[in-house]
Amino acid sequence: MISGFDHVAITASDLDAICNFYGDVLGARIDAEYPWNGRPAVRRVFVGGALLNIHQQGNGIDLVARTPTPGAADLCFRWDGTIEGAQALIEAKGVTVIEGPAPRTSHDGKRGASIYFNDPDGNLIELMAA
Repeated sequence: MISGFDHVAITASDLDAICNFYGDVLGARIDAEYPWNGRPAVRRVFVGGALLNIHQQGNGIDLVARTPTPGAADLCFRWDGTIEGAQALIEAKGVTVIEGPAPRTSHDGKRGASIYFNDPDGNLIELMAA
């Protein structure tokens, strides 16, 4: 029986830029780095309670999705606070909110609100306060 996700993997056009964005904007921390052929290929990054494996595009590792593409992800993170607080933080970091606050219902049926913005690769990022 499935109990949940362990991690999600995304592909980055620039591993350093994406990791810096998630660190600066969302407080992410790098947990581990996996080099391949002498250069950074994958970073294991915690964003709150979520684990992302961020792969450098074209890193030479074959065990990936069929078409690993930067900007193809749509990620929703739970926000432990008000949606207004989330929006203020994102905007203070110079990131444009492209939608929201908008009413949403979480996977566990809680009613709340979300804001949406893009990371440097164009992945859609949602912060949900519920």
